[in-house]
Amino acid sequence: MKTGYSPKVKELFMQPKNAGVMEDADVTAIAGSVACGDMLKLYLKIDGEKGIIERATFESYGCVANIATSSMITEMVKGKTLEYARELTFKDEITALGGLPKIKYHCASLAVQALKIALNKWDFINGKKELDEVFARSLLRGILDPSTDKDLIASGTVKRIEIDGRDVALLIHISSEEHRDEILSNIAEVFEKMNVNLKIEEE
Repeated sequence: MKTGYSPKVKELFMQPKNAGVMEDADVTAIAGSVACGDMLKLYLKIDGEKGIIERATFESYGCVANIATSSMITEMVKGKTLEYARELTFKDEITALGGLPKIKYHCASLAVQALKIALNKWDFINGKKELDEVFARSLLRGILDPSTDKDLIASGTVKRIEIDGRDVALLIHISSEEHRDEILSNIAEVFEKMNVNLKIEEE
């Protein structure tokens, strides 16, 4: 039966490369939501002096395309410079995969989104980027609210963001108790490795 997936997509689904937790990762990033169907967590080990991504691994929950695109993004950045990784687009990944059904383009977009989040966090950790409200909003846009299938900013889940140095205070409204623990856990993961003091208040 035809699936619409390229041989490369099927190969990476059946035998994913770089799957699993990286305990000594320098930076992590998440994008998506388990409850919404597709989610990935990306781990990067970076040689800061050389500006090289030494290793990349992932954890994925979702469909064939989500697993394949998560695996592919790690393959595309391993051994590459940070500058190269910053320029990657979801179209580059789709090309490397030999194509994707259009209905699955969002999976490639999620993978690249996670990469961009990780690189921005790396810049912050190394003093090259300040944590302000704009940056915090970009991080929180990586998480989907399962109740609305929109990110936490677009869905209005995050009502207020206050930042004072490394102190981050969020006021949030979670409309579904069913997804409360997942959302709170994902928010904490968004700021992982950033050494910030996170305070979450619910209205």
